[in-house]
Amino acid sequence: MESVKQGNSAITSSELVSALSMPLLFIILWSSGYIGGAVGLEYAEPFTMTLFRFGSAAVILLTIAVLLKAPWPKGMQLIHVAVVGLLIQAMQFGGLYSGMNLGVPAGVSALIVGTMPILTALGAGLFLGETVTGKQWSGLLLGVCGVALVVSEGLSFSSIDPMGYLFVVVALIGITSGALYQKKFCQAMDLRTGGAIQLGIAALVMWLLASTNETMVVGWSFGFIASTAWLALMNSIGAISLMYLMLRKGKASTVASLFFLIPPTTAVMATIVLGDDFKVVEMVGFAVAVSGVYLATRSK
Repeated sequence: MESVKQGNSAITSSELVSALSMPLLFIILWSSGYIGGAVGLEYAEPFTMTLFRFGSAAVILLTIAVLLKAPWPKGMQLIHVAVVGLLIQAMQFGGLYSGMNLGVPAGVSALIVGTMPILTALGAGLFLGETVTGKQWSGLLLGVCGVALVVSEGLSFSSIDPMGYLFVVVALIGITSGALYQKKFCQAMDLRTGGAIQLGIAALVMWLLASTNETMVVGWSFGFIASTAWLALMNSIGAISLMYLMLRKGKASTVASLFFLIPPTTAVMATIVLGDDFKVVEMVGFAVAVSGVYLATRSK
């Protein structure tokens, strides 16, 4: 088998493809969730739509886990798995949608949540003992600049309920702390049973939010069913599972840096699928974000 020498070690061609394909697939799947969400929101309110997304994904994973007799977490491991579900799924999306319901523009939300890799790098140093080099810090800061450029035209800070900002910060805390918690306590989690538990808890939270804040009326159609199916399979199961797998193999700060590429990739998808304009400033932001991720993922 062909190999590529790197330093004192040799990397096989298949390992190189795997190392590149997993992050790329994660970025594409996670970004596609924003497009699928935009379609789904035409037929249901945010919490209601997310309830169906999480609920259907939980049922799918539960069915797979039962049929394949996958191992279930017990004792403290069960608690750890449940905590990650509350943080990454319920807290992140509940906070994000609550903030947007109070008027926080998508661009502002993306910019706030886009600082997640910076906070993750700080947390990884404090709680996981990871070392982030000066070059990697430069990449993280460059990544934030790239995200800011991509969402710059959607930034607006006037006439917004301050609670809206607070909820988006809650979403940021959820995804950041959830990634760190998963890395520290749930490395050996079975993706089938663990995912079913996490999504089931998230669905319960979305039901509570939807039942108290929304009408829960759904415009049943092919568009809603297709978008919900995509979100459940490709995002709640596919993208999240890929993130967990990458967290097992690499540093939390390195995996988190991939989130810098979510806003620009989403902008490209919106141009292709929704007919949005892909502006020059977004192209520049994409290039800056790519440069930042490249630096942030270098180990030396």
